[in-house]
Amino acid sequence: MSVEDVTGAWDYTNLPSNVRLGAGCFIERRASFRRYRSEKAIGLALGERVQVHACTEFSIEPQGVIEIGDDCVLAGAIFMCAERISLGDRVVVSYHVSIADSDFHPIDREERRRDAIANAPGTDKSGRPAYESRPIVIEDDVWIGIGAIVLKGTRIGRGARIGAGAVVTRDVPAAATVVGNPARISRRRLK
Repeated sequence: MSVEDVTGAWDYTNLPSNVRLGAGCFIERRASFRRYRSEKAIGLALGERVQVHACTEFSIEPQGVIEIGDDCVLAGAIFMCAERISLGDRVVVSYHVSIADSDFHPIDREERRRDAIANAPGTDKSGRPAYESRPIVIEDDVWIGIGAIVLKGTRIGRGARIGAGAVVTRDVPAAATVVGNPARISRRRLK
């Protein structure tokens, strides 16, 4: 690994042509895009002054789209997107946070087995059964603590706080703080 790979001092014009960067974006490592496969016109849109640090990864499937608002800080998040993930402005996402809009495999036992076989190296991927995905929306001014997991179909309201290690399986109201697995409200602040 060279110094350019970990300092943000690399040629951003090498990014996929369907990645849109706002003014003043910082991306620490080009490796954040090693699993980027979106075929959408814009597969990833970063707002102005977004900071993408350390181990942040954008694993985006061919039909996936991620939109990230202005002044967000991604300190080491893993985005797994089959459909759509949206972050508002001033969102802070800590280390080892996983945000996944899909399970990326069927839930049914037999379908899961068929999927594993179809997804093995050297096989025809067109035999994979369908799996469910549902968009994730994270509104403005949300903080997500280290190691949290945000799962498909959830909406996190403006100003919410997601505690370290929390597993978000359902919507979080604005200004709420949630903790635990599954995440539950520990307190609410005035908006």
